[in-house]
Parts: sequence; C-alpha cells; structure tokens
Amino acid sequence: MDELQKSIMERMRVQAVIDPREEIRKSVDFLKSYLKKYPFFKGFVLGISGGQDSTLTGKLAQLAIDELREETGNQDYKFIAVRLPYGVQKDAADVDDAIHFIKPTQALTVNIKPAVDASEASLKEAGITLSDFVKGNEKARERMKAQYSIAAMENCVVLGTDHSAENLTGFYTKYGDGGADLVPIFRLNKRQGKMLLKELGCPEHLYLKTPTADLEDDRPQLSDESALGVTYEEIDDYLEGKEVSEHARKTIEMLYQKSEHKRHMPITIFDDFWK
Repeated sequence: MDELQKSIMERMRVQAVIDPREEIRKSVDFLKSYLKKYPFFKGFVLGISGGQDSTLTGKLAQLAIDELREETGNQDYKFIAVRLPYGVQKDAADVDDAIHFIKPTQALTVNIKPAVDASEASLKEAGITLSDFVKGNEKARERMKAQYSIAAMENCVVLGTDHSAENLTGFYTKYGDGGADLVPIFRLNKRQGKMLLKELGCPEHLYLKTPTADLEDDRPQLSDESALGVTYEEIDDYLEGKEVSEHARKTIEMLYQKSEHKRHMPITIFDDFWK
C-alpha cells in the first residue's frame, strides 16, 4: 500500500469491517442531532432516483423523522421525497418502488425537462451549444436547484447521497448532486451501502441494479463503471486497504486527483491550489 492510498483511505473514512445496524444508527442519530441543534429546520428534502444511494439516504432520513415525531410529539417534522424526471424516466417503476419502501412523509414530482430545455435554448441563442455531457450536468444542477427551492419553502435542508466511493472518484456534478447540506452516508463504500439496505429490508432489485447516473441523452443508462473505467468492487477494495490491480489503482488515483477541485470550497488566495 503506497502513501497516497493511505492518505485517501484516511480522508474517505471507510472502515474495512462494519456492523450495518450500528451504521444505520449512526446516520439516523446524525440526522436527528442536526434538526435538534437547528430547530428552525423541520426536515429534509431529497431527490429519489430509484437507485441504491438515494434509496438508502431517503430511508435513513425517514427513520430519523419518524423517531423525532415519536420522541417529541411534533408532527411538523417531515421528509420530502422528490421525483425529478427529465420527461419520462426509463426506470420510473424503480422510483415508485423506492418511495414505497421509504414511505416518506410527503412525495412530490418536479419534471425538470421544461427548465433544462429552456436553459439550453437560451444558451444556444447566446452562441453556446451544449454537448450531451454538459447538458447532463445541466440536468443534475436543475434537480438540485429544485430541491433547494422546495427546502426553502418548507423550512428543510437538502440531503446528498454522496458516499465515499463516489466522493473518491468525483463521480457527481459540481453544484449539482454534489451540492447538499448533509451527507449522511459518507464513510460508507458501495458494498457497505448494500449491506445497510439489506438490513433495512429493501427490495433487492433496488440495490442490485446496475448503478447509472442516466444524465446523457446519447448514452441513456450508461453504467457508472463504464464511465469510470473501474468497478465499484475495485474501488471498495482500494478503500478497505485491499490489493487491487495496477490498472485499477492507477485509474482510481487518477480520478481522485482529477476531481480534487470538487472536494474543496471555492478557492481563495489563502489556498494552495492556485500556486
């Protein structure tokens, strides 16, 4: 194990062995503690994609809300799950299944297609034609924009689904799904997230499905692993201090270094990044 791997492991906070029940408790208590400390907030907002990460984060949020309601008697506490399709979502049935599993206090649907298409058209009028990849980022940012608008009107905070395997690779849109107030599953890798969902009784097809960001029109349902060039098994092994192939190690470390700007707040003259 080289020094860079040790440094990344320390920063990502992944433990090689976990107790799923204990980790569920940690996340739920973390969410509850935040609302207790900042009582002007009354709950959480999260976009539900039908994939593993948002399903897990949403379920943990609702568990926290259920406990707060029971413990305090305050029924104002809420978790708002948001469907955020771009037109018609191909795996919409999985979104419905995830919401059925989570049983959120409230569920909303915001179709981001009109807003994204209007933005694309306005940019084109200004002489900027978006590539399919950049349009995908536009979708991610519109989704987060909608969540923050809902949160502002409902006195809530926005949750993020960033886990340590995703954080390491920078596989999220800056100021899109990478923009959130709380990230309750950071410290877990991908396989550990599956363990928590299994412990919570989640339908298997929601956490065994192929992970995909589904942002590009030209490559719908492109798998995360195809886009990254490395598997989550290899990323998880790396984060747990296990041996991985030379190709996997180089790919993971390249992705980490390339995405460092995403893990940093806006840079000032006091930071080292610009020197």
